[in-house]
Amino acid sequence: MLSTAAHVRVYVASEPVDLRRGHDGLAALVRSTLALDPYAGHLFAFIGKRAQGIKVLFWDRGGFVVYYKRLAKGRFRLPKIATDATSLALDATELSMLLGGFDLSVKKRSRGWEPKRAA
Repeated sequence: MLSTAAHVRVYVASEPVDLRRGHDGLAALVRSTLALDPYAGHLFAFIGKRAQGIKVLFWDRGGFVVYYKRLAKGRFRLPKIATDATSLALDATELSMLLGGFDLSVKKRSRGWEPKRAA
């Protein structure tokens, strides 16, 4: 399972992707489609056209890493994404749920408590 630090963001591409793409092809999609920097240390997830597979690309110590998972049964399910959006932002818990096969379109996370910040 992937682990992330608190400052790491997870971006899921809004459009399905041909999962035959490798490290360089996915990094090119991050730059061109998502308009983000693939070297920033964030995680970039791409779901295949049949929604049975997912690849997560990230930069680690001088090289790209691709994590690939294909569900034996079922499909990856995301919440509704705005039609003009290129990606959906998830946190580490939501990414773990997605990779675990949970349907994120029906699960709603309660808002967490945050302390008031000094002015």
